[in-house]
Formats: sequence, C-alpha cells, structure tokens
Amino acid sequence: MITRVASLLSAAELAEIRQRLEQGAWADGRLTAGYQSASVKSNLQLPQGDPAAREAGEIIMRALERNPLFASAALPRHVYPPLFSRYQAGMDFGAHIDNAVRAIPGTPHRLRTDVSATLFLSPAHEYDGGELTVADTYGDHSVKLDAGDLILYPASSVHRVAPVTRGARVAAFFWIQSLVRNDSARALLFELDAAIRALTAQAADRDSLVRLTGCYHNLLRRWAEL
Repeated sequence: MITRVASLLSAAELAEIRQRLEQGAWADGRLTAGYQSASVKSNLQLPQGDPAAREAGEIIMRALERNPLFASAALPRHVYPPLFSRYQAGMDFGAHIDNAVRAIPGTPHRLRTDVSATLFLSPAHEYDGGELTVADTYGDHSVKLDAGDLILYPASSVHRVAPVTRGARVAAFFWIQSLVRNDSARALLFELDAAIRALTAQAADRDSLVRLTGCYHNLLRRWAEL
C-alpha cells in the first residue's frame, strides 16, 4: 500500500526545519548504507548525532503524532528517528530494498521496518529529477511531492531515487514498525477506517457504524502485535 499524507508539516514547521538543516554538517550518505545499498547510493546525509538532525527530527515526530491519516495508514508501534538526505546534481540512489531490521542509535532497541517513509522538504520547482520510484505488483510508481508532503510505502518494496539534474532535493526518511506486520492486512484496515470516517461524516445509521467499528477493532485485535 502506497499512501500520500499531504501537508504533514505546517509552513512554519517546514521553514524551521529547512533553516536548521542549512546549519548541519552534511556527510557522504554511503557511511550509513548497508553493503548492497552502498554500491548504488550517491547522496549526502546528516549524521544522526548532528544537533540540526535531532532538532528537525523532533519537529517531524510531533507532526506525526497529531496526524490521523498517518496513524490510520501506518498503525505505528515504533518510529525510527528521522534521517535527512540531500541529493545534488548528479546524485541518485539505485534500486534497493531497505534493511529488515534497524538498530536505534544510543539504545538497546531494534525496529522491524514494515513501512518506509519519505518526507519531501524541498519545493518541487527547486530541482529537476529526484523522483522516488516504488515498484509493486502493478508496476513502478514515480513520486515527487510538494514540500511538507509524506509518502508511505512497504519497506519490502524495491525502490530508487532518480538522478537529480538541477538544484538540490532535501528530504527526511525513516521507518515504522507497525502494529500490523502484513501489508495487505494494514491496507484492509486502512480502507475500513476510511469508510467508517466517511460514513460518520455523512451521519449514517449509528447502529451500523457501531457494527462496522466493531469489525475494525476486532480485526485489529486479531492482527496487532504488541
């Protein structure tokens, strides 16, 4: 399931993040890549201990916590602290699959990567190229969103970032361990939740809504891993 979360960040939050990232010490992105990914990765990245990265990441985490669409689509149990990438002219990231498990720096905890997330931070008109392409059963999906928009997609997907030919593409990226491991089950719950919200807005029959809501929570109860 591929889901767009429009306007995750407010204009003020986006401006603050961009200002902080300008002060960061960008380094070779291959330093944080796995063996296979490093061979196809060409970008810059902020070290996780960089103060600018930590401060910008905290803003993003707060935005995620208040966004109902993100919660419905990802059903988050754990969210990996956001990382930040910068692609300048000539840089790209070839086809790869994200690591299945990520250690959270500074803690003894590990996170299973069920859902991958890319949060676009550069306005689309500031750069050419740089599209995120995600492959699934129905083919390749090319994504280039407005600044402040988030895309969610299965971490098991083969994906890539096209070469940037002008300007710079800055984005945050991170992973989510979902309460529901299976992507098809998450998609079913997401559609059911969306239908319940739509029917509620239309003041549909209350008894029917209670039954539908019960089905949602009973399915979540069956599939959730705590």
